[in-house]
Amino acid sequence: MASLAIQTGHPEIHDHERIGHPEKTQWVLNAPEPPSLWQELMDSVRETTLFHARRFPSVKDKGSFSRTVISSLQAIFPIFGWCRNYKAAKFKNDLLAGLTLASLCIPQSIGYATLAKLDPQYGLYTSVIPPLIYAVMGTSRDIAIGPVAVVSLLLSSMIPKLEDPEANPVAYRNLVLTTTFFAGIFQASFGLFRLGFLVDFLSHAAIVGFVAGAAIVIGLQQMKGLLGITHFTNKTDVISVMEAAWRAVHHSWNPHNFILGCSFLTFILITRFVGRKNKKLFWLPAIAPLISVVLSTLLVYLTSADEHGIMIIKHIKKGLNPTSFHQLQFNNPHIGEVAKIGLIVSVVALTEGIAVGRSFASIKGYRINGNQEMVAMGFMNILGSVTSCYVATGSFSRSAVNFSAGCETAMSNIVMAITVIVSLELFTRLLYFTPIAILSAIILSALPGLVDLHEAYNIWKIDKLDFLACIGAFFGVLFASVEIGLLAAVTISFVKIIIISIRPGAEVLGRLPETDIFCDVDQYPMAVKSPQVLIIRVKSGLLCFANANFVKEKIMKWASEEESMGKNTIQAVILDMSNLTNIDVSGIASLEELHKNLASSGKELAITNPNWQVIHKLRVANFVTKIGGRVFLTIGEAEEACLGAKMAAV
Repeated sequence: MASLAIQTGHPEIHDHERIGHPEKTQWVLNAPEPPSLWQELMDSVRETTLFHARRFPSVKDKGSFSRTVISSLQAIFPIFGWCRNYKAAKFKNDLLAGLTLASLCIPQSIGYATLAKLDPQYGLYTSVIPPLIYAVMGTSRDIAIGPVAVVSLLLSSMIPKLEDPEANPVAYRNLVLTTTFFAGIFQASFGLFRLGFLVDFLSHAAIVGFVAGAAIVIGLQQMKGLLGITHFTNKTDVISVMEAAWRAVHHSWNPHNFILGCSFLTFILITRFVGRKNKKLFWLPAIAPLISVVLSTLLVYLTSADEHGIMIIKHIKKGLNPTSFHQLQFNNPHIGEVAKIGLIVSVVALTEGIAVGRSFASIKGYRINGNQEMVAMGFMNILGSVTSCYVATGSFSRSAVNFSAGCETAMSNIVMAITVIVSLELFTRLLYFTPIAILSAIILSALPGLVDLHEAYNIWKIDKLDFLACIGAFFGVLFASVEIGLLAAVTISFVKIIIISIRPGAEVLGRLPETDIFCDVDQYPMAVKSPQVLIIRVKSGLLCFANANFVKEKIMKWASEEESMGKNTIQAVILDMSNLTNIDVSGIASLEELHKNLASSGKELAITNPNWQVIHKLRVANFVTKIGGRVFLTIGEAEEACLGAKMAAV
């Protein structure tokens, strides 16, 4: 294949350098064909299979076969890996962590169940089966599984639009369980088919804003419990909640509930402050909610405060999780909406759970398997939906307690689940007189950690478009609804991607003094531009229909400006393609038009370091021949060849 630009050299270039240029060019031009689209699709399909990395030997090779089976089981059920080296010392730490975790989990689970507009026992059920399944299938050692505030808010804000929890609590509960089933199906599918990238559409900035907005909404909704209001709005926007609270203050609120709730809220917050000041007292804020429940329950029982307006939980159903398969509503007329809610909840739950797991894994220096986490959370919610559990995920506050208590493995989740089972069997009758105001106080005490002002400020400093997604999610949740907040965040994130794709950056390059390195002349003012060659690099991974014309016009504009400002005429334009990973037909057409425009004004076009896919498409489109074979491995070689060819022509 011809390479016109390198058949003549610069007078100062040595012979061995001139010989090296064609050889290096052939490295680029004669690369083997990249994998076809069909091959890439097949590779993707093979990678999505559960055992894609496992080669099963012949059954006759019993030793190798058994090792492979064990290895495969460990991949699906990580408990088979860590339990082989499990020792009594580790169990001692896990036992302490699990018991500490249970002391926080029991009151929080009851509170989050009421937030989800379910009976209190469903929160306890959700702290039994999902943690046990996760302990068998999960890869995080520190994450604490159970109900969480944000997911409870999602369910209580979206499902009441389909079924009123007060008018028909049984139908509402059935839709919650069905939503949990769909959420588990989506989560497991994301993991099995390596679709975790879908979760990333909910960016970190969007999550920060969404969680902060949700925390404020959750806090305002606790006014119902703190004020002892019997009838409260089902809407979640801040205006509706404030209006409902304002009306209640003037009519039906009970000051005894408010005083009791605020007193124990103050106690919980003080213990949290003490625990942060003295790390050895980490257990104090962990057991403070349980102490609050015990003391407030005794207080109400001994003083008969329920007869004076203190609202209490009353009956909590005794016993282990009942089966609920027959309660799943697959024939419900709202099944499409339920599936949509399940998808939204699954993404939010996965985002929160995996973020919690990764944060503590990075502290301890181990890695978690993202796809396996999705599979584990999916299966725990699928099995949870048929055992009276609603959507569970990793809780940051309880995981922090688990970590501080010195947990070693997921055994702490098992200990916690067993403790909850014992409580369901023996202690539910003792919770009859527990004030609802205490549950509101426990939920409120967990909310400050959800509003991360420091992170929001960091997002503002780093990326203004990310901050726009953050505040879009925040104000969407606060003043519209949870769905609007999520939609606003995802929409702004997509708009950001589209803007970056349509208007990619481009930079003029110059050579750093005494080096062969070419850098952006705006970032490195000391970089020297060649007076006769314009070197440009496109800051985009894809040259396509969306941005090709913009890039072409920008290059032509720069070429014209360089000529009008400088004494020397631009003789060649070198396009550095090292950033491009792919190009489409529109991109090639724009390059051809750019070449024609440059050639009409006596300028050459050269390209350097094209990607495998890019050079293959340029060869197939015959573009390499059209530009005279001016394809080079490095910018330096392209500059020398273009200048040498012009000087030889003179």
